[in-house]
Amino acid sequence: MLNKMLQKAQTVAIGGHERPDGDCIGSCMGMYRYIKNNYPEIQVNLYLEPIADKFRFIRGTEDILSEIDEEKRYDLFISLDCGDRARLGFSEPLFCSAAHTLCIDHHVSNGSFAEENYIFPDASSASELVYELLDKDKITKEIAESLYMGIAHDTGIFRYSCASPKTYRVAADLLEYGFDAPALLDSTFSEKTYAQNQVMGRALLESILFMDGKCIASSFKKEQMDYYGVTPKDLDGIVSQLRLTKGVEVAIFAYELAADVYKVSLRSKSYVDVNKVASYFGGGGHVRAAGCTMPGTIYDVLNNLSGRIAMQMEQE
Repeated sequence: MLNKMLQKAQTVAIGGHERPDGDCIGSCMGMYRYIKNNYPEIQVNLYLEPIADKFRFIRGTEDILSEIDEEKRYDLFISLDCGDRARLGFSEPLFCSAAHTLCIDHHVSNGSFAEENYIFPDASSASELVYELLDKDKITKEIAESLYMGIAHDTGIFRYSCASPKTYRVAADLLEYGFDAPALLDSTFSEKTYAQNQVMGRALLESILFMDGKCIASSFKKEQMDYYGVTPKDLDGIVSQLRLTKGVEVAIFAYELAADVYKVSLRSKSYVDVNKVASYFGGGGHVRAAGCTMPGTIYDVLNNLSGRIAMQMEQE
């Protein structure tokens, strides 16, 4: 599918979801380098919102564009790790004006919004799906490094249930290309700044247990983020750490985008489908990891989420 579409294109744009995470960046960079290396006749551009400094470890990220020329028209737009066209954010106009579109994604909430769709919700990550589509003899060390990072991030370094036997086999194949995997994971996943450690500590300290200890939640208001000098990129990992609390089934972390508007991240362990919860409030994602944006005070947000979570818990 991919190579056939590329053979008909002279210009290609690549885009991922807003607030790009490790899998979004990894899959986009892997695809970008693959096209750039193997299709020199194609003009290819990669569009993402500004990425966290830790991801600058990946070579080639300096080529990322964070603004568009709305007059530009591409032969092909490739959407990666994005479950909804609107989540492309600033690059959505380029998707809409492209002659052809391809979506490669693993979100269960994806409604197949492109002309061609390669969507497998059971896959660990978009990076795993990109690997499936590439000619293996044309993968370089840099491409392998990007895709491995994406897989590692979306599986919590292979700890989450989305990591299947196939995922481990793909990761092992990528490791054969000889990049420094421990350094990559230290730099992009494990290492935290002092400010990140501070907000993680405060989020854990001020977290609350509810629903008989089966749910845990924490939140940050905008003024708290300003106090610590952090942005949403610095809050990565908080909800995953909350999820590890013994006896908890669902973890919730929310931060304030604007006055009484919260970005919510949801994680579950075994039986609550948080995609159903998030989808009810206009978001989406995966069965065990999803998110949405909700208006109201933090108490309104938690009360509304609790109602949808309780409906599933009552069925257990």
